[in-house]
Amino acid sequence: MKKRLVTVLLVGIVSVGAAAAQSTIEGAGAAPEARSLLHVPAANFREEWIVLGAFSVRADNAEDGAKQLHVVYAAPATVAAYRKTATFPDGAVLVKEVFATKTKDLTTGTVSYADRLAGRFVMVKDGNNRHAGTSPLWGDGWGWAFYEGAETRKTVTTDYRRDCLGCHEPARGQDLVYVQGYPILKDADPAMK
Repeated sequence: MKKRLVTVLLVGIVSVGAAAAQSTIEGAGAAPEARSLLHVPAANFREEWIVLGAFSVRADNAEDGAKQLHVVYAAPATVAAYRKTATFPDGAVLVKEVFATKTKDLTTGTVSYADRLAGRFVMVKDGNNRHAGTSPLWGDGWGWAFYEGAETRKTVTTDYRRDCLGCHEPARGQDLVYVQGYPILKDADPAMK
């Protein structure tokens, strides 16, 4: 009897732990479809997707170069659709890799370059706001999430309004995306010319 009780207790503890872990991975209250859409794509996106462009974030002391480098990717179909309509199609996924940088003096001058992956920011276009209200990670026409380091499923974002929108609000007129940093898209958008 004692052995059976211990087994039942262990199974119960493991089940509760697994449920809690799954809840953390999926995001609080998100509908199943919304949860499955918001994640870092397969590792080969670097080879198969198009680099839209890159931004460097200046170090606090400008003489120190950049403190981060942001490299943004989209699937070829997303780029083709944007170039035709100057809008992101529903379901479009944008991935921004955020790198800590190193800065050195080279023969070309002082340069900052990608060093360590700090994380990835993922946006998924929700053109009809189907997922708005299903989770605090969805709203304003997008799903929003940041994944630290090499993590691909468990986001540290808890509410896009608090964690993401402050940086993206100045780009509201561009669907909350800084397309001026993406030459392949900028050329397709008459407002950017």
